[in-house]
Amino acid sequence: MSTLRRARYQFKAHPLTLDAVIAAAVLLCMISSAFAAPDGDHGVDWGARPPGVVSLLLMVLSAAALVLRRRSALAVLAATGTFALIECVTGDPRAPVAMTTVIALYTVASTTDRATTWRVGLLTMTVLTAAAMLAGPLPWYAQENVALVAWTGIGATAGDAVRSHRAFVQAIRERAERAERTREEEARRRVAEERLRIARELHDVVAHHIALVNVQAGVVAHVMDRRPDQAKEALAHVREASRSALDELRATVGLLRQSDDPAAPTEPASGLGRLDELAGTFRNAGLPVQVARADQDTELPAAVDLAAYRIVQEALTNAQKHAGTGAKAEVSVVRVGPNVEVTVLDDGAGATGATGATGTGGGHGLLGMRERVTALGGTLTTGPRYGGGFRVHAILPVQTRAGAERKPV
Repeated sequence: MSTLRRARYQFKAHPLTLDAVIAAAVLLCMISSAFAAPDGDHGVDWGARPPGVVSLLLMVLSAAALVLRRRSALAVLAATGTFALIECVTGDPRAPVAMTTVIALYTVASTTDRATTWRVGLLTMTVLTAAAMLAGPLPWYAQENVALVAWTGIGATAGDAVRSHRAFVQAIRERAERAERTREEEARRRVAEERLRIARELHDVVAHHIALVNVQAGVVAHVMDRRPDQAKEALAHVREASRSALDELRATVGLLRQSDDPAAPTEPASGLGRLDELAGTFRNAGLPVQVARADQDTELPAAVDLAAYRIVQEALTNAQKHAGTGAKAEVSVVRVGPNVEVTVLDDGAGATGATGATGTGGGHGLLGMRERVTALGGTLTTGPRYGGGFRVHAILPVQTRAGAERKPV
């Protein structure tokens, strides 16, 4: 079996060699058929009707032409058809030169389209059969003349069937490759989305707590000499904010652990249930924050709960950094029909600065908020308030899509 496999690989690598072997086998079959009389007194009678020199020459030439059938199928068909036509008119007894025409017609049918096969097949069949019936040495109704119709039809039909099978197999292969590429693209898209989600989560965590640490560090530097008690209180807030940042970073990175890694932290996930705690951290940093809730204790999906919390966190962080000294902030969470509306307002004079931080200044705060809201099918509106200050308004649907619920953003 291994020998046959090796021979098959060799013939695939050298198709001209395979065609030469086929041509030699066809020539042997033609010569054997030419010397045999199938209707002798005792069955097949060998040597009863030896072919003429012209017939032998035509058989050799037509078999030699088959060696080039893969390179120029139509030219080989024309050559073998011409040799078969000459044999049909002059051969007596007739030699089976038409066998090479049938093989050449098969090659044309298997390598071209169906329309070309029909045209060439009908032309070959008509010319050879008409020449044999009208100008050949045998009667027009002879069995050999009728056989030309059958053999040329078989050659064209077999070649077309092989071509159709190859096209079907190729279509299946291309479909499988396309499906594989689609799976790979989908996997890459999911990886990119997960990276974006983690990056957005880390940005919100780090930006919030680092902003608080920065404010408290400024307070320490300002009152260290004159009011050491207040400086100690500010340092305590710095320590608390840094510890919270580390805890949230640990919880976020814990999502990336493998199944055999140590268990991730089991702290409560950030959500609106921690809204008062969040507002308290900003009050400690010097930003008065008022919280109003009218969501009737709505049980929110995890994705919506986390997104609402992060929106408030980012909006208050921007207000802390850009609203200016003496600014105040208001947070409201209201259930309106099938949605939860989250609004964060500030009355600071630094609205231009806050706006700039959202995009033109290189920040990604509002961009991250917008991505969160869009992923849940909600809407986000941001912009300066009339008379000063800044407004962030998010509408989040209570019922999220299944995909968003499985993968919080």
